[in-house]
Amino acid sequence: MRKKVGAALFGATVIALSSLATGSASSHGYTDSPLSRQKHCANRTVAGCGGIQWEPQSVEGPKGFPGAGPADGRICSGANTRFGELDAPRTPNGGAWPATNVTGGQGYTFHWTLTAAHATTDFRYYITKDGWNQNAPLTRAALETQPFMTVPYGGQRPPYQVAHQGTIPTQKSGRHIILAVWTIADTQNAFYACSDVRY
Repeated sequence: MRKKVGAALFGATVIALSSLATGSASSHGYTDSPLSRQKHCANRTVAGCGGIQWEPQSVEGPKGFPGAGPADGRICSGANTRFGELDAPRTPNGGAWPATNVTGGQGYTFHWTLTAAHATTDFRYYITKDGWNQNAPLTRAALETQPFMTVPYGGQRPPYQVAHQGTIPTQKSGRHIILAVWTIADTQNAFYACSDVRY
């Protein structure tokens, strides 16, 4: 199911809560609903993650996805070699990445915590295809070709707590990855977050 969401036109809600910025002024952002791999590492529910456990907000890479951006196999880390653990199909200790339970067609609030509010082009959400290779790092071929939700921002700065009301894609089963991409308007970069989900 594809859904283009605009802040007012299509009823997407962007919720500004109190500013809970953490980290340095050069920090950025991550998704925490559904919980991203970097947030699982920061929460210590996944051990052995390396540096990402201290800076889950820093998964920054080249923008332009899917036509440009991180190379296949390095999407979840944003092509940042310091955070290569995020690209592995299994956790550093060999277990499955924790997955958030979802139901196709359910309304869902996708949430970001930002630690720097950059001028923003948009937020986009992609999901893997049925039958994608769960035993290999994420590639473009594993993802549906179009985002299931896009929230345009027109260069505005979002609040430090951002929520996008959307719908979980239908006609899926089993384990999937939701890839969230936050594209920055005034730099050459974007922020990437992979969240494991289970239907």
